[in-house]
Amino acid sequence: MIDVKKIRAQFPVYSKYPDTRFFDSAASAFKHQSVIDAMMDYLSFNGTNVHRGVYQLAAESTEKYEHARIDVANFINANTDEVIFTKSTTHAMNMLAHSLEDQISFNDEIIISELEHHSNLLPWERLAKTKGAHLKFIPLENGKITLKHFKKVLSPKTKLVITHTVSNVLGYQTPLIDMIKLSHMVNAVVIVDAAQSISHQKLDVKALDVDYVAFSGHKMYGPNGIGVLYGKKMLLDHLSPSEFGGEMVDKVLLSGPTYKEAPYKFEAGTPAIAEAIGLSGAISFLNEVGLENIYKHEKKLRKYVYEALKDEMGITIFNKDNNTTLFTFNIDGVHPHDTASFLDQKEVCVRAGHHCNQLTMKYLNQDSTVRVSFGPYNTLDDCNVLIESIKETRDFFVSLKGL
Repeated sequence: MIDVKKIRAQFPVYSKYPDTRFFDSAASAFKHQSVIDAMMDYLSFNGTNVHRGVYQLAAESTEKYEHARIDVANFINANTDEVIFTKSTTHAMNMLAHSLEDQISFNDEIIISELEHHSNLLPWERLAKTKGAHLKFIPLENGKITLKHFKKVLSPKTKLVITHTVSNVLGYQTPLIDMIKLSHMVNAVVIVDAAQSISHQKLDVKALDVDYVAFSGHKMYGPNGIGVLYGKKMLLDHLSPSEFGGEMVDKVLLSGPTYKEAPYKFEAGTPAIAEAIGLSGAISFLNEVGLENIYKHEKKLRKYVYEALKDEMGITIFNKDNNTTLFTFNIDGVHPHDTASFLDQKEVCVRAGHHCNQLTMKYLNQDSTVRVSFGPYNTLDDCNVLIESIKETRDFFVSLKGL
């Protein structure tokens, strides 16, 4: 069990908006006080660049920045030279797709699914088109990726397998361990979007034996503008950088440059120093509360909302058998944006739209949906207000149709 009252007190947003019922943490979570404090300390009393100056302030900046890398590495069970700071998951996937261009050939196969967020779809579509490779989609079974259907598309021609830990629309988990084992049997590289699971479930990159993973700080109660790309060291050593400039270069000669070792050859220019330091604060918060405790709390709330609404007329739930933390629904005949606007009048915040995932919307035969996501600061009272507000919204629109 977690002390929700104590946790809420650690998020300053509630001091200004105490009655807000926030159910959009899957998009961007609230910022923990430790994150704000860490960033403010750097911005107020330092602000110098990293890896450059020899004076004390610069040394302190570098130490804090690199300590954040250590914290990330420990958090996902990686080596520090396997952790690359990026701007976001989107930035990480685009960087990686560009860097892998020279490893993909004509008629190679890239496996992906209709469940991918656009940030984990569009870069690979571009890569396939640029290199003349084939993009193969895993057939879905009730909105899920299954090993049975994954095996249907896996072949000796497969070079990349692109997937995720948890779907950002339906919340279903991918059978990663077995998919990775099967992929490695045909020498395919596995790239995983972990943005939707990083603040809920333990990510152990060594236990998974995954090749590349990306996630973002703003989904784990940390800053916007900071992300992480993990890659196995032996792969990073043979990966070309996709951005060029200061810091990443070793020697610049008339005959051409040489580059630093990973991770630095992938971090061109001045990095997001304050954001990396803030991410370290977010990890401290997650470690203190415990991911397992957070996950149990969120699953309990999700189940509570589901049980209250599963038999309600006029409400379609798209992920009834989901065992994670997303609750995705529509009120029949009501546009999701209208639902979200009506809920906002009750100070209930939910996400409405296609969730940067139009292929999943097409699979569901919907233009958009309403998504409810939970955090450690959500209470049963929040859920009660959410449930009643959804019913009131439905009843209001039903009454309009009756006029």
